[in-house]
Amino acid sequence: MAADQILIEDVRRALAEAGDADKAAGMQRYLKSRLPCYGVLTPTLVRIWREVFGAHPLPDRETWHDTVLALWDDAVYREERYAAMGLAGHRLYMPYQDPTTLPLYDHLVVTGAWWDLVDSLATKRIGPLVRAFPGELVPVMYKWARDDDLWRRRTAVIHQVGAKRKTDADLLADCLEPNLDRPEFFLRKAIGWALRDYARTDPSWVSAYVDTHNERLSPLSRREAMKNIN
Repeated sequence: MAADQILIEDVRRALAEAGDADKAAGMQRYLKSRLPCYGVLTPTLVRIWREVFGAHPLPDRETWHDTVLALWDDAVYREERYAAMGLAGHRLYMPYQDPTTLPLYDHLVVTGAWWDLVDSLATKRIGPLVRAFPGELVPVMYKWARDDDLWRRRTAVIHQVGAKRKTDADLLADCLEPNLDRPEFFLRKAIGWALRDYARTDPSWVSAYVDTHNERLSPLSRREAMKNIN
């Protein structure tokens, strides 16, 4: 691997120095995380990413990819996985945001397998990729919506959250369809979230969708979907 070990060690050092043991235990309980937490809150994480990533620009795509992967796969604390996501989306590496990066994000989704990791990947990394390269990636979202893996399904359902008027409503419906009858909480919640978010842009579309699929939507999905509709 071409991972930048100095960057990784500086990330770990900065996280350890900023850690708060009192917050760490509560964070781990809240997240139900297998990995312990340093207890570092988001504003401090953002500062650490800015300082460390800015001090260690990576020379090429391979080094960036392998450093993201090493931070993620070798994480001892949960915030190291947040660091991997921060590095993945850092402004210096925007040129690498193309379809060839999707396998990396797929790995993070499947191995992350929990909402605090997957939701950020879905909405902030994968969603923008799909909008930028619909020809290549819309078919992937269609497949993920029907995948055996729960977290690929959730990613497909919510990847357009935040897209507003750029939302592809047909794709949204295609990703919702195979999940409407699923019993998993994380899919039912995802369906409601995706519909609730799009209702801010097109409430009439969401209202019509809920009416049409009323018998198949779970009470949780229906309730969440209608929160932004008077």
